[in-house]
Amino acid sequence: MDSKVISYILGKLSWAVALALLLPLGAAIGSGEQALAPFLTAIAAAGVTGSLLRRYGRAATADLTVREGLAITTLGWILVTFLGMLPYTVGGYLSILDGILESISGLSGTGATVFNDLTHVPAGILLWRAETHWLGGLGIIVIFIALFPQMGRGTIHLFNAESTGPSSARALPRIKEMARALFRVYVGLTMLAFAALKCCGLSFLAALEHAFSTIATGGFSPYNDSAAHFHSPLIEGVLIVFMLLSSANFGIYVAVRQRGIRVLLQDTEFRCYLGIVVAAAIAITLNLIWQMGMAPPTALRQAAFQAVSLSSSTGFVSADFDTWPSFSKLVILGLMFIGGCGGSTAGGFKVTRVMLLCHMIREAVRQKIHPGVVVQVRSNHSEVSSDLILGVARFFFVYVMLDLLWTILLTWNGVPLFAALGVSISTMGSCGPAFGIFGATCTYAALPAFGKVIVCVSMLMGRLESFTVLALLMPSFWQRRKGW
Repeated sequence: MDSKVISYILGKLSWAVALALLLPLGAAIGSGEQALAPFLTAIAAAGVTGSLLRRYGRAATADLTVREGLAITTLGWILVTFLGMLPYTVGGYLSILDGILESISGLSGTGATVFNDLTHVPAGILLWRAETHWLGGLGIIVIFIALFPQMGRGTIHLFNAESTGPSSARALPRIKEMARALFRVYVGLTMLAFAALKCCGLSFLAALEHAFSTIATGGFSPYNDSAAHFHSPLIEGVLIVFMLLSSANFGIYVAVRQRGIRVLLQDTEFRCYLGIVVAAAIAITLNLIWQMGMAPPTALRQAAFQAVSLSSSTGFVSADFDTWPSFSKLVILGLMFIGGCGGSTAGGFKVTRVMLLCHMIREAVRQKIHPGVVVQVRSNHSEVSSDLILGVARFFFVYVMLDLLWTILLTWNGVPLFAALGVSISTMGSCGPAFGIFGATCTYAALPAFGKVIVCVSMLMGRLESFTVLALLMPSFWQRRKGW
């Protein structure tokens, strides 16, 4: 593993953060804000950090190795998190720990905030919160590959280390071309969401911030009461459409451009995802009508929005679902755990993995009845390899064990059990709101300091799907071996 190559690429990534900070700086200047120091300081820090890292490092002269890809991805996310927290802390809006939590929450698309009141937060800071969603939604590294394709060979290891789901649907043979194609789709959906929200009457900045949050399935809103601020079925409908679109595998959209909309409609995973959302919305609607006496139109509207918002891991809130019956909250918890489709900006365990586990259990039962039968697991009309099935089973075990670990640590830190379980599943699944004191109308500001550290780790592990981060904790990862 070549530390100089890693340093060189991290340096370029720091410069990219400096460029990204120009957008909220422009918004601050355009809004007439006097406090520009937070952004100027952050831009300077990112520029200096990038220069120092590049001075120590050197460009890759050979293909990047797997270990270099894992190191660049994990260290890159940590680096961007610390650079991203500077506007919050330099401006005095948050403490260092809270700034780190807000930064990783934005980048991971979790949307859990420690701001108790956004009313007096400057426009530039609000835009930066939403922009961190957009930068991390598709993936910091994927966007970096798309915009800086000359960064070197072996980028497939970077792409794989950051991608979500058991496999990446690659419609194009070259990884750099695929990254650029995904980025074009990402930008296109963002522009469409912005235009639709602008037509609904939102201001320029509000439409842009909600477009960033929606397409990245993040959930940061410039309003304390999130989507409930609008009291508009039209705006909620627009958000539902784009949250659903952002929950599909983005590689499918690349294929749609080549082969037509039929590709999306025939995608088994996306159809299964829609089925889960519809079933959950209907179940919650009936539960709200039966146990709370809610009017059917109101129950359907609230249930549909929250089912889409939480299954997509966006986390927008249109109603206080923490006051709903236990059954509805259990359904919501299940949606948080499952999440969206692999290869999307949505978090969670992923629908494709749930499908594969169900197929695997069915085939195992068949083999028990008919010992001589050959087990064949199929997904999306094609046979799935045994290695992929084993990988899904391993990931399920690690994912559940980490959820359990965070829950234990949070309860040890004084968080009530159900609230701790909600926070654990929500942060691992990049959803944001949980239950109890961290519910739909609350923030994470009440978490103890140790609890905030735990959720920061949980959000990073959830976004990078655990193994990318866990690999760096293995002593053997840092040992020098021939061929590594």
